[in-house]
Amino acid sequence: MTPSERLRMPLFALIWLVAAALPAQAAWPALAACDAGFQAVLAPAPTSAPLLPARALWLDGQRLRWGGLPAQAQGRFVLATSQKGQIVATPGQPLTGADRALPLHAVAAPTDDARFAWFGAGLTLSLAAPQRPGPGLQERRALHRQQVLLVQLDSQGHVLQATRVQHAAALDDLFAGAEREPALGAQVRPAAGGRTQTRFKLWAPTAQQVTLCLHADARAPANQALAMRRDSATGLWAARWPQDLSGHYYTYLVDVFVPGAGLVRNRVTDPYALSLNADSRRTWIGNLDAPALKPPGWDQTPPPARVQKTTDMVIYELHVRDFSVGDLSVPAAHRGKYSAFAEATSDGMQHLRKMSEAGLTDVHLLPVFDLATVPEKGCVTPVPPAGLPPDSEAQQAAVMASAAEDCFNWGYDPFHFTAPEGSFASDADDGAVRILEFRRMVQALHKAGLRVGMDVVYNHTTASGQHEKSVLDRIVPGYYQRLDREGRVETSTCCDNTATEHRMMAKLMIDSAVVWARDHRIDSFRFDLMGHQPRAAMERLQAAVNRAAGRPIHLIGEGWNFGEVKDGARFVQASQLSLNGSGIATFSDRGRDAARGGGCCDNAQDTVQRQGWLNGLHFAPNGSQATPATQAELLQAADMVRVGLAGTLRDFRLHTFDGSEKALSQIVYAGQMAGYASQPGEVVNYVENHDNQTLFDIHALKLPRATSSEDRARVQVLGMALTAFSQGVAYFHAGIEALRSKSGDRNSYDSGDWFNRLDWTFSDNHWGTGLPPQRENAALWPVLKPLLADPALKPRPQDIRFTRDAFYDLLRLRASSTLFRLPDAKAVMQRLRFLNTGPQQVPTVMAAHLDGRGLAGAGFAELVYFINAGTDTTTLLLPSLQGKALSLHPVHLQPGAADKRPVQQAQWEAQPGRMTLPARSALVYVLH
Repeated sequence: MTPSERLRMPLFALIWLVAAALPAQAAWPALAACDAGFQAVLAPAPTSAPLLPARALWLDGQRLRWGGLPAQAQGRFVLATSQKGQIVATPGQPLTGADRALPLHAVAAPTDDARFAWFGAGLTLSLAAPQRPGPGLQERRALHRQQVLLVQLDSQGHVLQATRVQHAAALDDLFAGAEREPALGAQVRPAAGGRTQTRFKLWAPTAQQVTLCLHADARAPANQALAMRRDSATGLWAARWPQDLSGHYYTYLVDVFVPGAGLVRNRVTDPYALSLNADSRRTWIGNLDAPALKPPGWDQTPPPARVQKTTDMVIYELHVRDFSVGDLSVPAAHRGKYSAFAEATSDGMQHLRKMSEAGLTDVHLLPVFDLATVPEKGCVTPVPPAGLPPDSEAQQAAVMASAAEDCFNWGYDPFHFTAPEGSFASDADDGAVRILEFRRMVQALHKAGLRVGMDVVYNHTTASGQHEKSVLDRIVPGYYQRLDREGRVETSTCCDNTATEHRMMAKLMIDSAVVWARDHRIDSFRFDLMGHQPRAAMERLQAAVNRAAGRPIHLIGEGWNFGEVKDGARFVQASQLSLNGSGIATFSDRGRDAARGGGCCDNAQDTVQRQGWLNGLHFAPNGSQATPATQAELLQAADMVRVGLAGTLRDFRLHTFDGSEKALSQIVYAGQMAGYASQPGEVVNYVENHDNQTLFDIHALKLPRATSSEDRARVQVLGMALTAFSQGVAYFHAGIEALRSKSGDRNSYDSGDWFNRLDWTFSDNHWGTGLPPQRENAALWPVLKPLLADPALKPRPQDIRFTRDAFYDLLRLRASSTLFRLPDAKAVMQRLRFLNTGPQQVPTVMAAHLDGRGLAGAGFAELVYFINAGTDTTTLLLPSLQGKALSLHPVHLQPGAADKRPVQQAQWEAQPGRMTLPARSALVYVLH
C-alpha cells in the first residue's frame, strides 16, 4: 500500500465528521488548491476603496482608541464589518458594503494603559454603552474574522472619516487561552489504545477557514485536503490523523481577510515547522524523539559541563559555511555543511580541539535556523578570475553579480525560526536529513569539549504582508509585526520588525528556543537586537529553556537601544540599561570602541581618523588628522578600556584620569552611563565580531602605515588580551587569532565566500583579495585602494601563526585562574584593583592587581596583568606592589610560549617596585 493510499482510506469519514460541524455556507477548497500559487483572491477589495491607514487600535477586546481625535469629537461612531471585505467608506458619501455597523460609545480614557502611551492621545470608544454590556464574548471574537473599519458619521449618516484598527491587543485579550497551548504545529504522539497519531494545531483567530494539505513526500502533489476545526475560545484550528505521518509534508490554506486585498486564500507553511523541504515550500512531519533522528551515541553524549557560571564562558563566534568551505582537508561534499564538523581529523576541527584544550568553552554559530536568502538547491559559488591585483574592483564585481543566487549569507533573515537551515545539509529536500546532520554537528562539538551556542533572530522576519516569504503575517495579518501609528510595519532593525510584546509572538519565540535547547541540545543563545524585545519576555524565555533542558541555558544578546522602542517607549526593553539584575548578558561597546577607536557606524573619514587605544590614539598618530588627538583623549580612552576590563559594572569605583574617584555609572559614554551592569555575568566583552571590519582590517586603516607586519600581529594580540583579561563573558570572532581579514569589508553579510573565507593552514589571512563590495564600502575605496596594494601590509605566515599561538596562550591564562572570571560584582569590587591610574599614569599601559586569597580556583595568592599598547619598552613604578616576590605566569615560561619577550625582556624589581614591559605586549605575573 502506497503512502498516498494509506492517507486516503480512513479520511472520508473524518472529513464528514469535521464538515458536519461547520457552518453550512463554508466552501472547502478542492484538492488542487493545495498545489496552486501561494495566494488566491476569493473576494477582491472594491476598487473604489483605497487602503486606509490604521490610526486606531484596540486597547482590549472591548475598547479602542482613535489616535489624534479629540475626546469631544462630534458625530456618530460605528464599527463597520464585512465578511468578504467589501466596505467602502468615502468621505461625504453613505457607508456601503458593510454587513453590520455596530454603535460605539465614547468613554473615559483608561488610566492603566501605559503600554499604549507610544500611540498618543485620542478618542476612546467602547462597544459597551453605560448600563449596557454590548456584544457578547463570542460576537466580539467573531468581529476579528472579517473586515473591520472604524467610521465617523455625520447626522445624515454620511462618512466624515474612517480608519482601520490595529487589533493585536484585542486578539491577546480575546484569545488569551492560546498562550497556554503546549503543542502547536505538527505533533506525532501516542494516542489512546497505543496507536500513534498525528495532530496539527495552528493559531489563526482571524481566519474564516483553514485547510490542511497533506503530501506523501517533499515533491509529490497533495493527496488530501483536510478541513480543520476551530476552537472559538483560543482561535486555534486543529486536525487529527489516526496514523503516524512521519516523513510526510504539509501546508495550510488559510482563508483570511487582508486589508487592501480582500478575502484571500493563503497557502502557507507552519510557523512551528521543525523542518521543511528545499526552499521551505512544505513543512516536514516528524517526532524529534524518534531513534532515526538521533546520531549513534546521541543519548550518551551530554553537553560538556565545564561552564559552572556565566563568566566561565569563552565564546568563539563561527559561521557554519566559513568553517569548512575552504578547508581542503574536508571531503568536498561536506565543505560548508553541518557534516564538516564530524570530520574529526580536518584542519578546522583540530584547531577547535586545540582551542578547547586551551580554555575555549563555547562555539556560537551564526544563524542556523531556516533562512530565506540562500537557495537550498542549486546555489552557486562565484570565484573571481585568478591573478587579479589586490586592489582591483573586479573581485567584488564577480562576487556580487550572483549574490542573490550564491550559497552564502550570514542568515539574519529568518524564514522559520525552529527548523535547521537546509543549505547546510547534504539533502535539503529531506526534512529528516537536516535534523540528523545538525545533531551530528552538535554532537561532534560536544565531543570536542565545546558547548554549542546559537545566534537567534526573533526581532524581525524576512518579509511581512503578502510577500511569498512572509509566513506569520499571511496567517494572522497585522498581528505578529510591530506597527507604527499609521499601521505600517516598523523596520528599524533593517527588516520587518516583530512584536514580541504580543502574547503569541512571545510564545513563538519562547517555544522555539525550548525546542533548540531541549531537543537539539543547544547550550546558549545569542539574541540579535535583543533590545527590541521586552525584558519580561526574555525572563520568561530564560525560565522556560532552563526548565526544558534541565540545566542552565545561558542567554546573551545585543542590547542596543534605538528605534521605535528606544528608551522604553513601548515596554521595558531587554537592553543594556534595562537588564541589570536579570542575569542576561549584553555586548558592551564601551571597551570595544575605546580600544578600536570610533564607533560602529563611522563615516569613511572618521573610520580612519578616530584612532583607538590599541592602534595609536595620540601616541602613534597615523597622519590623517588635521588636528592630532590630545593626551587628554588618550587618558579618557584608557579609562574607558578599564571600564571594560572591570566588567562594565555600575558600582565599581575607578581612580579616573582627572584625579577623581567615580563609580563606573558616573563615567559618561555617548551620553549614557559607562558602567551599566549589576553583575559581571551580564556583560559580553569583545573587540571583534561578525559586524563591522575585522580587528586586522580596522588596524590596517588606523595604524600608522609604516607599522611592521610583526607589530600588526602584536597589536592584534593586545586586542585579544583585552577580552581575555576582562571580567564577564569573553567573546572572540572566528579568525581573530589568524589575523582574519575581509579585505576591508565593513559589512560582509552578503559578500560571498570570497570575502568571508578562513584558512586553517594559517598561511593567508585574505587581506588584499580585492576591494570589498561597493554597496557597503564605496566611500572607503579611495582609502583602501593604496592600502590593499601595499605588499608590506600583507601579513607573513609566521605572523599569522604567532597570533594563533599567542591566542592559545591567552586562553590558557584565562583558564588558569578564576580571578579572570569572577562570579559576581562583590568579588570584582573586593579583588580587582587597577594600578597606574589617575592624571600621572602612563596611559598606554593597563595594569591590574587581583587578590586570589580564599577564592576557589584562583590558583595564585595574587595575580597582576599588564597590557602595554606603547611602541616602546615601558617602565612603571608600582609602590603598592613593592617587595612582592612576583614571577611570570607559568604559561609564559612554557617552552612553546608564542611570545618569548616576557621571558627575555620583561623584568620585575621587587624592592623599588619597578616593572619593565616590552613594547606591545600582554603578560601576567603571579604570587604563589
